[in-house]
Amino acid sequence: MKADFLQHLHALPLPPGGEYPHGTPFVQALAHGSLRVELFAPATSALGQDIQQPHAQDELYVVQRGHTAFWLDGQRLDVHTGDVLFVPAGTPHRFEHFTDDFVTWVVFYGPQGGEPA
Repeated sequence: MKADFLQHLHALPLPPGGEYPHGTPFVQALAHGSLRVELFAPATSALGQDIQQPHAQDELYVVQRGHTAFWLDGQRLDVHTGDVLFVPAGTPHRFEHFTDDFVTWVVFYGPQGGEPA
């Protein structure tokens, strides 16, 4: 399996849906078993904010472009191109003050509720 970064990036935003009236800022790139890989570019939604809620699986973010402030369970981290972030299942998190070119791969994996520590 292969996910083409530029192909997926050019597909964003996807059509409006649910909480994204101006376009959906993520696209699924790969899936296999419990693994799901998405490309997420929050600026493409025209909302100006990241409205995601905690997810049921563990997540790994691999930042491709741009920079942002990342809130993880009340802690603020400065994030730049090349950074990798881990978010345990169910943990509140969001990107804030992201640049227009901010894009990250999101990898969801493992069982609902997350992997054991």
